[in-house]
Amino acid sequence: MARPIRKAVFPVAGLGIRFLPATKAMPKEMLTVVDRPLIQHVVDEAREAGIEQFIFVTGRNKGVIEDHFDIQAELEQTLLERGKTDALDALARDLPGPGQVSFTRQQSPLGLGHAVWCARHLVGDEPFALLLPDVLVRGERGCLAQMVDVYQRHGGNVIAVEDVLPEEAHQYGIVALGDQIDGVHGITGMVEKPPSGTAPSNKMILGRYILQPKIFDILEGQTKGAGGEVQLTDAMLQLMARQDFFAHTFQGTSYDCGSKVGFLTANIAFALDRGDIRAPLLASLKALLQEETAICAPDEPGI
Repeated sequence: MARPIRKAVFPVAGLGIRFLPATKAMPKEMLTVVDRPLIQHVVDEAREAGIEQFIFVTGRNKGVIEDHFDIQAELEQTLLERGKTDALDALARDLPGPGQVSFTRQQSPLGLGHAVWCARHLVGDEPFALLLPDVLVRGERGCLAQMVDVYQRHGGNVIAVEDVLPEEAHQYGIVALGDQIDGVHGITGMVEKPPSGTAPSNKMILGRYILQPKIFDILEGQTKGAGGEVQLTDAMLQLMARQDFFAHTFQGTSYDCGSKVGFLTANIAFALDRGDIRAPLLASLKALLQEETAICAPDEPGI
């Protein structure tokens, strides 16, 4: 029987350069989608999947993330005095329990593989989940919960994938698929941003992983790869020679919140899921689209 997935790693040491100047003094993971920070959405997904330990790999100027997952006594006292019980209850629901949150520092920006390796002592000798905060997912069930189902049936390592148009495959990390077992494909290889027309499949890597602890031994001696960084993909390819990897095609929609368009689209999509703001938001969007259509330049694509 596969060992349970109790721990999740969140690499949050990135600089957020694509969102400057907003991220000059605020971590990109604290940018809000509707009224919840990106990192809170991703932690919510992990909690839904049964994760008990939340491990954040941080860097400089990330202290506000630690504060976010801590008690704010002054705020809570003010809310109590003003009778804002709904807001108090919401804060209590979001707060992890004592001892459930750990932080470790990635002192140099040496890539995702290095960030994962920095969490080795906190993870220990057990399988773990890895969630990239730049990616938000939206579906009836969270992506990680779906992956845990696959892991419980097959064990090994699980990578979430999503269909991408063949002509866009060169923009992503792509997996090569092997035999299908009980509705799940094995993975025989993976490649980062393959040249156009050479992708081994149309399945892109989504930013959600379940990995066995042997990955730490490989990362320990991993040399720098593309971009002068320690690449997680290189380590997974080595591990693939020893252990099974499975691809789970996520049922839902993902949003790349590392890009401005993806971030804005996620805000609209998640807002439309909210019954308290859906109707007025739709009305505002319709009015905006009508206005943009009216002023659209003759040589500009229609809306």
